[in-house]
Amino acid sequence: MGVVLPVLLALFAALSNAFATVLQRRAALTVPQSEGFRFGLILDLLRRPVWIAGILAVIAAGAGQAAALATGPLALVQPLFVLELPLALLIASLLARGRLSGALWLAVAAVVAGLGVALAAAAPEGNLKDVPPDRWIPALAGCAAAVAALAVAGLRRPPGRARAACLGAATAVCYALTAALMKSAVTRLGEGGGIGAFLTAWQTYAFAASGVCALLLLEHAMQGGPLIASQPALTLGDATVSIALGILLYEEHVRAGWWLLPQLLGITLISAGILALSRSGAGDGSP
Repeated sequence: MGVVLPVLLALFAALSNAFATVLQRRAALTVPQSEGFRFGLILDLLRRPVWIAGILAVIAAGAGQAAALATGPLALVQPLFVLELPLALLIASLLARGRLSGALWLAVAAVVAGLGVALAAAAPEGNLKDVPPDRWIPALAGCAAAVAALAVAGLRRPPGRARAACLGAATAVCYALTAALMKSAVTRLGEGGGIGAFLTAWQTYAFAASGVCALLLLEHAMQGGPLIASQPALTLGDATVSIALGILLYEEHVRAGWWLLPQLLGITLISAGILALSRSGAGDGSP
């Protein structure tokens, strides 16, 4: 299966998510900050038109992501969402009519170049259509335990970097699990089963539930502390967990041996770029 179509669809989804990040960050900063896990946060945000616009962008991103996952490996599609942060930075700068410094452009270039090098070296392939239950059960249990542990650890801490990092990491695990479940559900939709097979698949309702959890955790992560803590945990965590789930669930393969060296170089560039962008504080959507 070619990589052009899933890459283009994933890039569209990443761009839509970038718009959503900027808009949701602005909305999250206009509601009262909560010390604990508060479901009423969503009710407060529903009164903000900018948050509604962000949700529409999330829906567009979800459609693009579903189409990308239906046509390409999880280990290829999800790492492309690393581009969400530099795209969000560019969008926020345009909305604020500001200009990026040379250092920030260098950080953006590092993320883009690192992603290209890492994916070219890894060359993810493989696309198992039907994941057996004996693979889903440990994956679901492991992800649920990780999300619960990270969320509890974050909510026990006062607002700051530790809180934001824990909640960002919990959100990342939810995002990766949502993508893995979505891939299975949309595969049933495209295999001739039609909408009936999609609506009767347990994965459909599981990815919807996981997506709602991810959204709620994201809003708390955005309120919990600075982007320099939450965004790297979210961005790198999503890519890492997604690759692991792609290998464990869908029998996807990445190159090993000496190919690990350029992969490590790419990951280093991505990490350095994301840390620099997060540390800048630009693109956080702050009013």
